[in-house]
Amino acid sequence: MDAERLVAIGRRALAECRVAFDIVAEAWQAQALAQAIGGRLAVSGPLELRGEARGLSEASGRAGILAEPAALRFGGPRAMQLTEVGNPWRSLDALGALLGEVGIALVGVACATDEEGLYWQCIEAIDAADESSDHVRVMLHRLTLCERDRERRRDCERRWEAGEVFGRESTARSPDAAEWTASPP
Repeated sequence: MDAERLVAIGRRALAECRVAFDIVAEAWQAQALAQAIGGRLAVSGPLELRGEARGLSEASGRAGILAEPAALRFGGPRAMQLTEVGNPWRSLDALGALLGEVGIALVGVACATDEEGLYWQCIEAIDAADESSDHVRVMLHRLTLCERDRERRRDCERRWEAGEVFGRESTARSPDAAEWTASPP
C-alpha cells in the first residue's frame, strides 16, 4: 500500500479515537509508519534525502521501542503494509501533518490525565513525534531546494538554447572613446 494512503488511514483512525489508550496507540502507529517511510526513502528515495531519511527511520525506531505491544492494537503496525513511497513530497507532507496531529492529541491526553505512567508515556511520544517531524521538515526543505535548482537549470538550458546567456546574443562591445577620457587626470 502507498505511503500516502497509509497516512490517510492513520489520520482517520486518530480522528476517531475517543479514549487516551487509543490516542497513544495511534501515536505509536504513526511512529512505526514514519520508521517505514524513512527506511524506504533511505534505500530507494532521492539521493538528497537518503541521509535524513535514515535519521527519520532511526529516530522513529527508537520511539517504537518505547511502545507497549498492546499499544499497537490489533494486527500489529499498519506500516507493515507499506509497499511504496510513490511521491516523496506528498508522502512526507502528509506524514508531517499526521505527526503534528499526533502531537496535539498527545498534549491533550497528557494534560487531561492524572495517571503518572500515562503522562510520561505521552511526553515520550510527543518528543518522538517532534523529532520525527524535524526530520520530515528537513527532507521537505531539501526537496524544495532540489526542485528549485532543477527549475533553474531547465531555465538556464532554455535560455542557452535560445542564445540568451553567456554573451551569445551579441558580440562583445569595444569601449567608447569617451569612457577613457571621462576619468580624472
